[in-house]
Amino acid sequence: MRMAALERLLVIGGDAAGMSAASQARRRRGPDDLEILVVERGHHVSYSACGIPYHVGGVVDDADSLIARTPAEFRDRDIEVRLRAEAVEIDVSGGRVRVRDLEDGTERWEPYDDLMVATGAVPARPRLPGADAEGVHGVQVLDDGITLRRIIDREAPRRAVVVGGGYIGLEMAEALVRRGLEVSLVDAADQPMRTLDPDMGALVADALRGVGVDLHLGEPVEGFDTSAGGRVTAVRTAGRTLPADLVVLGLGVRPGADLARAAGIETGPTGGIVTDRRMRTRTERVWAAGDCVETRHLVSGGPVAIALGTHANKQGRVAGINLGGGYATFPGVVGTAVSKICRVEVARTGLNEREAADAGFDALAVVVESTTRAGYYPGATPMRTKLIAERRSGRLLGGQIVGEENAAKRVDALAVALWNGMTVEEMTGLDLGYAPPFAPVWDPVLIAARKAAEAVERDMSKA
Repeated sequence: MRMAALERLLVIGGDAAGMSAASQARRRRGPDDLEILVVERGHHVSYSACGIPYHVGGVVDDADSLIARTPAEFRDRDIEVRLRAEAVEIDVSGGRVRVRDLEDGTERWEPYDDLMVATGAVPARPRLPGADAEGVHGVQVLDDGITLRRIIDREAPRRAVVVGGGYIGLEMAEALVRRGLEVSLVDAADQPMRTLDPDMGALVADALRGVGVDLHLGEPVEGFDTSAGGRVTAVRTAGRTLPADLVVLGLGVRPGADLARAAGIETGPTGGIVTDRRMRTRTERVWAAGDCVETRHLVSGGPVAIALGTHANKQGRVAGINLGGGYATFPGVVGTAVSKICRVEVARTGLNEREAADAGFDALAVVVESTTRAGYYPGATPMRTKLIAERRSGRLLGGQIVGEENAAKRVDALAVALWNGMTVEEMTGLDLGYAPPFAPVWDPVLIAARKAAEAVERDMSKA
């Protein structure tokens, strides 16, 4: 039985945001002052969801290597973790959460003084015939990846269809190719990776075709054929039927905010939970962080929901510091993301051309072709850099990079420039590192900035 003076923090969700919050709160408040309970419906906590495609593809053989800390390690820090425990109802007026044991089906109400909602994101699943058939997989949590890896190992499927050309869809397509499957990818868009502009996405499409992925772009899925036993056998579009032994959904995710919304906790236009900069919701003593929340885009100024472990860890840390009696804020994001698709590295930050227009900016764009190293140095490969800037002011609005080895992380320089509101003219003087094994004497970022600055100047001279 709890002592009257002992407060209780209840955390729903045991991955990046939830465990970061629990850990930071514990650092500041001891077990005699604060009891911490984490409920997690899966079999694991504190793992790298970004590593799941690499486990499926065999790059990372042992799933346990994706786990940062085990429940036992958290218990050693006086953080109680209950696995296979799903929160099914939040009673904010009563300060309690109804939790279901997924092993035996029993339920009990757990009280809280402060509640941390870290319910993550939910894979988008189309409302189409056969979408819930056996063999159709969403890949979001570690359990999903372990299950898919086990199926490939045991059943040796021959043909796979990936539905959707976002980050997860493309990374899973590559993983399945690595495992020797015949892979088709279907997407309603004309180019994969819609966070890029079409001219940059075309390079990603070429890379996929180069490793044998059969692309069917501009073809919305209309349904999934199934066997008499209810197992998926094919994916149907308006133009074709693609046989499939397994299907992977890569249609993106949405904030997993249904539980919070049902309890009256406010959600915003993105579907994510609304919080302030300290990660407090507008419901008293309820906090939220991670993929289930919406945050502010520092370039557009609008709300966004971006599912990334980097944001989840930072937001969870901020919430935990505040829960522990400290003070911290999360200012927002600029939308930086990197990925590796086959041999091609892909990076983006800020706004693409469509997003800039939607946000009301009058923007211009420039593209430069360069190399990742000095052209004469062995291993130099082509890369394309695209910058988007505001007309007249020259303020950087966004950037995209597609290239091979050593290309993608150059986006970090662009992210810092965005964070600090730099103009492309100011960027031309950045003191970036140079040596032939790492960059040409004019780094591609500097070349692109110079070209963008010249475009802004020409535009001004016409005014």
